[in-house]
Amino acid sequence: MLACAVGLALALPGAAAAQRTLSLNGQPVDKAPAAARIPAVDPATLQGLTSARDYRPPEGIGFRAADFISDNVRLTAQWVFAAGSEGGKSPTVIMAPGWGATAASLRETAVELARAGYLVMLFDYRGWGDSDGRVMRTGEGAVRELRGYIDPAEQSEDWFNAISYATTQPMVDTGHIGLMGSDLGGGYVVYAAAHDPRIKALVSQVTWADLRPSKPYQQDPAKVLAEGDAAAAGLAAGQAAYPADRARVSNGQGGFLIGAPVGNKSPRWTPVDEADGVTAPTLFVLAEKEQLFSNVFNGQMACERVQGPRKMVILGGATHYDLYGQERERALKLSIDWLDKHLKPAAAQPAARKDAERGPCNPPPLPPAGEEKKDGSGQGHKAESTSGRFN
Repeated sequence: MLACAVGLALALPGAAAAQRTLSLNGQPVDKAPAAARIPAVDPATLQGLTSARDYRPPEGIGFRAADFISDNVRLTAQWVFAAGSEGGKSPTVIMAPGWGATAASLRETAVELARAGYLVMLFDYRGWGDSDGRVMRTGEGAVRELRGYIDPAEQSEDWFNAISYATTQPMVDTGHIGLMGSDLGGGYVVYAAAHDPRIKALVSQVTWADLRPSKPYQQDPAKVLAEGDAAAAGLAAGQAAYPADRARVSNGQGGFLIGAPVGNKSPRWTPVDEADGVTAPTLFVLAEKEQLFSNVFNGQMACERVQGPRKMVILGGATHYDLYGQERERALKLSIDWLDKHLKPAAAQPAARKDAERGPCNPPPLPPAGEEKKDGSGQGHKAESTSGRFN
């Protein structure tokens, strides 16, 4: 299914990579010679978005970019916060993108969360955006940096290491850390919260929490599995290489996703099966007309299994990518309301919550955006699709 290069996978030297950081104004501060570093070759600018080094936040918003280490690979974190809040501790929301996107695509949301009183940490997975990737030997003295592929196991570890890094930062209220993710990121936050008690609230949008192929989202699931097994065999035998950087793969619906999965790793990634380990309050926001996977066997099943307070909202008439376009503001308001209720220190005290909220996991959909206006002036549901923005 996927093409891949013979070689021995090696971790990027963390000691040298960790020396690189960015100051508050985004300018580089180098503490190691340039020859000792392997720079990221897939900056956010490939999506037409400013890299962390060059980003300037809007007025009233502070921004800082810095490095942390995940499995000995340098990753880039981007901190977004209300200007003037640097001297205290704030409830913190950690975010990372879904399939094939970069942290830069989340800055608009991060700014709005910062204005709502949150310290926000965005990060890029290894091999994506401003982060470094693992390297492999390709010959005598030659190496290749692995970039732009999808490995759920690696990216899950990046989430755990991001959480651990966040707890070391002076602005983070470590007793009030929440997660927010959409698409594949919506599955990662469920997985992380199921295994990490440091998470006190989470928001999962258009939750993709089971990568096993199934009809009608893949026409021939058995073929998909066989191709994945063949690719894994080729990798294990040294006869194939990792997917090409940012390779395009079919989404099963006539479109494509950026970033090819590695071997047969994707079908083994099923955090929906571990959702019963989640005790933190969880909000699910789904699209009624989800076209990439089944809501029933992803977000709704995860909702049924989580053990803590829960709420499910289904946006009527919305497709998967509408949550990044015409439905983004409505989904964000729902998210902020949930985080305010369960993550902010005063509101999060047990005495402030009468009964644990255990909402239904199959509620009636909200009216399509715009149609809730009785005068008929609402036009949000007619907005142009933005699916190309991220994929």
